[in-house]
Amino acid sequence: MLRQSMMAAVCLLAASTATWAAGDAPATPAAPAAAKPVIAMEEPQQGDFWTYEVHDEISGKVNAVRKNIVTDVSPTEIGIRFTIDGKDGQGLQVFDRTWNLKNAGEWKFQPGDGSGVRLPLKVGTSWNFSGDDVNNSKGNIWKRSGQSKVVGQETITTRAGTFETYKIETTLVRRPTNDPTRKNDITSVTWYAPAIDHWVKRTFVSRGNGHLLISNTHELVEYGRKN
Repeated sequence: MLRQSMMAAVCLLAASTATWAAGDAPATPAAPAAAKPVIAMEEPQQGDFWTYEVHDEISGKVNAVRKNIVTDVSPTEIGIRFTIDGKDGQGLQVFDRTWNLKNAGEWKFQPGDGSGVRLPLKVGTSWNFSGDDVNNSKGNIWKRSGQSKVVGQETITTRAGTFETYKIETTLVRRPTNDPTRKNDITSVTWYAPAIDHWVKRTFVSRGNGHLLISNTHELVEYGRKN
C-alpha cells in the first residue's frame, strides 16, 4: 500500500482594495489534512516490508528504490530479502533481533555491524560496539569499533506517514588487519520508530582515509504487513 504524501489546500486570496472594508474578513484557509495513521507492527513477522528511497547526497538524485521484506523470524535472528527497482535479482541479509546486521552476501559481521538499536531506548543512553567484518570469499578481515547515542526524540513525516522516532547518532571506524594504514570513518543518523520496529530515515556517510566515498539518505516511502 503505497502511502502518498498529503498536501494541505492553499487558499489564494485577492483583495480588491488595499484594506478590508468594515465587516469584511479574509477567507479562512482550509484546515490541514490529518496525518496518516501509523499501523503498529512492533514484533516482526514473515511478510512485513519496508520500502525506501535512497537519495545520493553527492549527486542530489534518487539512485535507488529498495524494498526489504521479512522472510523468516527466529528467537535470535530476522531474515530479510531485498530487491531494488529496475534491477534483476535479489539479496539476503540476516539481522539479530535488534537490527544489527550479521550476514550480507559474502560479508559476515561478528557479532554484528553495530547499526541496530539497544532496547529500551531512552534519550541520553549510549553504547559501544566492536567486532570483525569478514569477507567470506576473499578472507579479508576489518576490525570495527564505534559508539551509538540516543540524542533525542523527533516526529518525522515521510510519504509513508508521520512517526514518533528516537534519533540515534552512530560513529565507527574500520581498519583492515592486513593494512592498518587504511581506515574507513563512518557516521550515520537513524530515526527509529518503535511502532513499526524499523527506521523511518537514516543518513550514512563513509570516508576512506579522509576522502568522501558515500553520502546517502534512506527515507521510508511505504511499509506494511502481510494479512
